[in-house]
Amino acid sequence: MLNAGLLLIRLVFGLSFARHGTEKLFGWFGGHGIKGNAAFFESIGIKPGVPMAYLAGLGELLGGLFLAAGILLPIAAILIVGPMIMAIITVTGKNGFSITANGYEYNLAIIAVAIGIFLTGPGAYVLF
Repeated sequence: MLNAGLLLIRLVFGLSFARHGTEKLFGWFGGHGIKGNAAFFESIGIKPGVPMAYLAGLGELLGGLFLAAGILLPIAAILIVGPMIMAIITVTGKNGFSITANGYEYNLAIIAVAIGIFLTGPGAYVLF
């Protein structure tokens, strides 16, 4: 049951995080694509916006896919934790903890899952 539980956590969080990457990179799932995210990044002081949007989107996509597959977990954790720390620093941290006030609660949950899976390992069900 432990392995099935780890797989469930990895798939839900990993694929959800990868989805956010596709929103940034390709504008899928109602996302704003590179141009929209670059403009947002520039508006909050993250410059240059276009390269940073590519880095954020690619990091989220690969980090999520690596986590879901259960491979390259140290890299997956870095690619997931990094953007979440930046989100807390630049957007959600000033709003306090609660997600209902656009706080950092969800960002912290994602960080905990990424680090937790890294520390415990992926379980028996991995891509290869």
